[in-house]
Amino acid sequence: MVQHGVSSGPEIFEDASAIADAIISRVGKRIVLALPLGLGKPNHMVNALVERAIADPSISLQIFTALTLEVPRVSSELERRFMGPILKRLFEGYPDLAYADALHAGTLPANIQVNEFFMQAGKWLNSPRQQQNYISANYTHALRYVLQTNVNVVGQLVAPSQARDRFSLSCNPDISVDLLEARQEGRADFIFAGETNAELPYMGGAAEVGASAFDLLLDSAKLQFPLFAPPREPVTPADYAIGHHVASLVPDGGTLQIGIGSIGDAVGQSLVLRHRDNMAFRQTLERLGGIGPERGSFDEGLYGASEMLVECFLDLIEAGVVKREVDGVLVHGGFFLGSRGFYRKLREMTPAQRAKIAMVPVAFVNDLLGEEERKRAARKGARFVNTAMMATLTGAVVSDGLEDGRVVSGVGGQYNFVAQAFALEDARSVITLRATRNKDGQTMSNIVWSYGHTTIPRHLRDIVVTEYGVADLRGKTDGEVAAAMLSIADSRFQEELLAKAKKAGKIARSYEIPEHHRHNTPAHIRKGLADAQEKGLLPLFPFGSDFSDVEQALMPALGKLRNAGRRELTGFALRSGPETDAAKAGLDRMGLAAPSGLKERIYRRLILAAMAAGDWQTSAS
Repeated sequence: MVQHGVSSGPEIFEDASAIADAIISRVGKRIVLALPLGLGKPNHMVNALVERAIADPSISLQIFTALTLEVPRVSSELERRFMGPILKRLFEGYPDLAYADALHAGTLPANIQVNEFFMQAGKWLNSPRQQQNYISANYTHALRYVLQTNVNVVGQLVAPSQARDRFSLSCNPDISVDLLEARQEGRADFIFAGETNAELPYMGGAAEVGASAFDLLLDSAKLQFPLFAPPREPVTPADYAIGHHVASLVPDGGTLQIGIGSIGDAVGQSLVLRHRDNMAFRQTLERLGGIGPERGSFDEGLYGASEMLVECFLDLIEAGVVKREVDGVLVHGGFFLGSRGFYRKLREMTPAQRAKIAMVPVAFVNDLLGEEERKRAARKGARFVNTAMMATLTGAVVSDGLEDGRVVSGVGGQYNFVAQAFALEDARSVITLRATRNKDGQTMSNIVWSYGHTTIPRHLRDIVVTEYGVADLRGKTDGEVAAAMLSIADSRFQEELLAKAKKAGKIARSYEIPEHHRHNTPAHIRKGLADAQEKGLLPLFPFGSDFSDVEQALMPALGKLRNAGRRELTGFALRSGPETDAAKAGLDRMGLAAPSGLKERIYRRLILAAMAAGDWQTSAS
């Protein structure tokens, strides 16, 4: 095999097919290609390699990656009418990954294999091929698995410096930095192939590498493309209730890790409210029955150590919540993914401002090993906040898979942070989940007696938070844990869960759920949040949105229709609703201002009825 290492400079290409040919020429027809998780994939280069392997069955192409990003696919006519213009606005010009399209179509040939250790949530549930090719791994172990494959090509999207003598790994130093180190130490032998994208924010520090690190570089003005930028999700009342409970667990002067999504944004906004309008935060928390001990504003402030640099860290910095520096840095992150506004903010920062946000290998943030003394000193009062799908009454957590063995997403770094919470003296793992979910018009409990798959075992149970409160489980007996979990379950399911616990002998036959926990309903949440909502403290999009005002007004109604059962939909169609100015604007946006035919008239009536019933407060859980 040709030995690869640090070169004097990369060979430059302006054509994706040419760099694919060069890769094949250098490594041969057996290609083991490692790609970063999420945003950092060099799409044009990858697509060219996939095209070569499709055309030539003698080429073996194995792709090791995670979180293959795909433009959302619509599944209904109403969704198409709403999402069509948005998808065009947000994703036009983004080159789809050819291997993902072929996998969905069932046309990816057998000589191309795609192994992921983390999937875009729910995307491959019904793909036996991808379920079989999934690699279950903690994020910190992905590096060793890549090395075990004898990877011979590493590809990455990179941000160029103006002089093209330095490049930034930007959004994904997570594993790439350690891969380059392994190559330098002789523990790996691969060519490093980059593709430039000027929209990537130029992050320095550990994320910056010299041109000599690359063997091949696709650097073409013609091939620039807009970054994958999913819009922020609307924050529901259930999310805000969870956010308030979590915010009351975070000590001033502590360390914060949070994940992507509406619950993460709710936690961020609740922390901002606690700092900027402490009285309103305290009053809202009391109305929700919150018991968390941390209620004051942030004098010392927080430091961020997060696998993912989520958008709201920038907002927390701007609000003066994240302001405790560690080695001159406010936040250490392993990778990022977010909205166009997020990327723009990072690009527009001064170098000094960007230096306060350090992109580092994922092993740095997800593990204590390596510089352990320094990390322990920095991560005081740590609260590692992660989201789950379900939890059992005995405290096990389900975050990544179904009980039939199918994988929804992946473990990612969740276990890493739970382990850290137990390894650090004053740290806690906080698992958040909504108490219920809607499926085919039926409400189901996300707190269950037992489940055939777990992500975090019950011997690592710590803190679980739903919209109904906080269950502190660490060091408690199974009976105490069952009682605590019952207290944060939706009251519509409490008696059934209690009966199962009694039948299994896990809680005393005489135990009764205390009266103050018997009113865990969406109505209770709406009442608790009503005053803060009326004052504009809990907006649908607390940190900005890619949606227009009309689209935002439509979203609760469309969510209500999406979750409605057949009977409720029939009721909406029969009932309709008033044609207010907001409703007229919504109908016009959906192309239903002048309906043509029976189907469009029914859609019109459904939207009018849902808009009449589907305001912020009723679109909750």
